[in-house]
Amino acid sequence: MPESPRHPLLRVPPDKYGDHYAHHLLEQYKLYVESAHAVSERRTSANDYLLTVNAFLVTLYGLASPVTPGYAWRFAIPVAGLLVSASWFVLVRSYRSLNTGKFTVIHELEQYLPAALFDHEWTVIDRGRGKAYKPLTNVDQWIPAVFGALYFLLLLYAINCLR
Repeated sequence: MPESPRHPLLRVPPDKYGDHYAHHLLEQYKLYVESAHAVSERRTSANDYLLTVNAFLVTLYGLASPVTPGYAWRFAIPVAGLLVSASWFVLVRSYRSLNTGKFTVIHELEQYLPAALFDHEWTVIDRGRGKAYKPLTNVDQWIPAVFGALYFLLLLYAINCLR
């Protein structure tokens, strides 16, 4: 009997796996969807934390301006902010890549399930290119970019104050 064609995702063909193939596939699918959700939660937590760090740095700069003599802090805070913002931007892109990979696998797994809900939802929202939905990571990467621009302007201001 010829072996059934298989997707690289499937380690054992359904006809060789046994009676619990469908149940085990569904359980793996559920666990994988949960792991994708966990990545999204970690991204949200990281964004919240880094937003707080940036808000603290901007507040510190504003509070130190009128009362702190010297120029070291005028350079230190924007440089720290630039580093935090750059790290945040890279982190957002990393989470986006990880989620893209996870949802690619989810869509592939759905080929072996009775309904492909995530794939259909992605089709309904025009794969994030339409007006109805913009992927959150598209918005997420603008926030560290805006903070980075602010810190760059503060650094230019600090350089101008030396003249």
